[in-house]
Amino acid sequence: QVQLVESGGGLVQPGGSLRLSCAASGSIFSTNPMAWYRRAPGKQRELVAAVTTGGNTNYADSVKGRFTISRDNAKNTVYLQMNSLKPEDTAVYYCASTVRTPLNLRGDYWGQGTQVTVSS
Repeated sequence: QVQLVESGGGLVQPGGSLRLSCAASGSIFSTNPMAWYRRAPGKQRELVAAVTTGGNTNYADSVKGRFTISRDNAKNTVYLQMNSLKPEDTAVYYCASTVRTPLNLRGDYWGQGTQVTVSS
């Protein structure tokens, strides 16, 4: 059984910062990649950022230069540092990962989501 648990969402004013965390637990051999997605009201889910175990990163154009994804491989935890937040960043943010178990089974797992609201 694998679980991804997010934390760190909340309400912040435009221009402010938030840091999201997501910890994977359970029967895990590797988590590669780990990623953040978001779904804004009335919009489709979109990839925000992803990071591999080797540290390669990928960002949506809309967050480049403002958001930074990082991970702690030993803890199977991924972070999303969000700076210069804008109202259009308001969304439910989801952590996701492709997980390989010690028995070499692979699956895609999702967290429950954490709300980020950017508003004055």
